[in-house]
Amino acid sequence: MRIKELSAATGVPVDTMRHYEKAGLLRSPHRSDNNYRRYAVADAQRLAFIRNCRALDMSLDEVRELIAFLDHPQPDCSAVDRVIEQHLAHVRARLAGLQRLEAQLTRLAAACGAVKPEDRCGIVLALGAEAPATTFPAGRGVHTT
Repeated sequence: MRIKELSAATGVPVDTMRHYEKAGLLRSPHRSDNNYRRYAVADAQRLAFIRNCRALDMSLDEVRELIAFLDHPQPDCSAVDRVIEQHLAHVRARLAGLQRLEAQLTRLAAACGAVKPEDRCGIVLALGAEAPATTFPAGRGVHTT
């Protein structure tokens, strides 16, 4: 199938597929005589695997480790277990950070009260007085890659 057909079949945008190819997660496809990318069923299965990992907010490095296991299975899957355990630790840390963030935002919301002039707004004054105790890196989810 061609790239647009694979995109439609898996729900993964074409640009994302090209990104995965450049990142080494998706193999470079065979090219037809007219230089179109041609994908097989195995490519669709690998892309679905990547999509499922990314839906669990795994980083590209974590996905890469799992794909390495797929490509070179071992009798012992402890490496896979380790990836999941480490990812779970990241998720738990993120949840704890989000709970702290929720508490800070709750305190900010309570600082407001009635309508006041902008120079007396409790939220603006509180934000100007202290930095949040919890900060997160730019990006989405647990990981930024």
